[in-house]
Amino acid sequence: MALKSMTGFARIEGTHGAYRWHWEIRSVNGKSLDCRFRLPSGFEDLEAGLRDELGKAIKRGNCQAALQMDRSVAETTVRVNDAMLRDVLLASKTVSDAAAAQGAEIAPPTTDGILALRGVLETADVEEDEADQKALREALKSSFAEVATSLAKARRDEGQKLDQIVKGQIDRIEMLTNEAAKSPAGKAEAFRQRLKSQVAELLDASSDLPEDRLAQEAALLATKADVREELDRLTAHVAQARELADSDEPVGRRLDFLTQEFNREANTLCAKAADNDLTRIGLDLKAVIDQLKEQVQNVE
Repeated sequence: MALKSMTGFARIEGTHGAYRWHWEIRSVNGKSLDCRFRLPSGFEDLEAGLRDELGKAIKRGNCQAALQMDRSVAETTVRVNDAMLRDVLLASKTVSDAAAAQGAEIAPPTTDGILALRGVLETADVEEDEADQKALREALKSSFAEVATSLAKARRDEGQKLDQIVKGQIDRIEMLTNEAAKSPAGKAEAFRQRLKSQVAELLDASSDLPEDRLAQEAALLATKADVREELDRLTAHVAQARELADSDEPVGRRLDFLTQEFNREANTLCAKAADNDLTRIGLDLKAVIDQLKEQVQNVE
């Protein structure tokens, strides 16, 4: 299986009744799963359920999710403003009475004329009942589950590129480890010669050194000079790194820890190196391990 990246983006549109919307979600690397939601006013209650849906799709990463809604196609109804109508009829009667008092006649207002006056008729959105609101929220949750799935796919696609880079770096670490093992400075005979030389120098420096102290010093020199243990551990770490890289589970944290172990062995190898060739290999190892650590930061 390929590694999964924590970098991704997804967008999806949806409709329900009079509503249109789109979800956008993006993610970058993070130590755990954390998401910031931007929801329209009145829909904040959705957040807890949305977090659960996101957790089903991905396991790690810092995410930002935004919901944009539009009700431009909302259903409307026409209603009479009763207060305005009363005011208009009262004003009409007042004018008619005043005209009659002056001996003039005014044609009574027509229905069409009254309704044409501003404010007498109003348009209003059709009020939604509780069932409509519940259905809308379910549609929004379902739509978010789709965008979360799309995000997971985008992260898998990005992870395929990351997978090639990480596995290539693991191969490079293995190659350098094998090169160090084949180096004359890393072989047992070279180790024995160095130890013999160092013990001779120790005896020349202090000929009256007690035998038990000499044994202790020789053991200490042996520990400081032998790099076979570091090479064995590097080989074991390579095998573990390959196993993690082929896992279908989120392995980013474990790979990150393993790069620290790689780095520890490479540092010790450099410290123990007795010639330029082994030192060069150790420095090359450290460079590749640093590159691996940088890439692993984005593995889920």
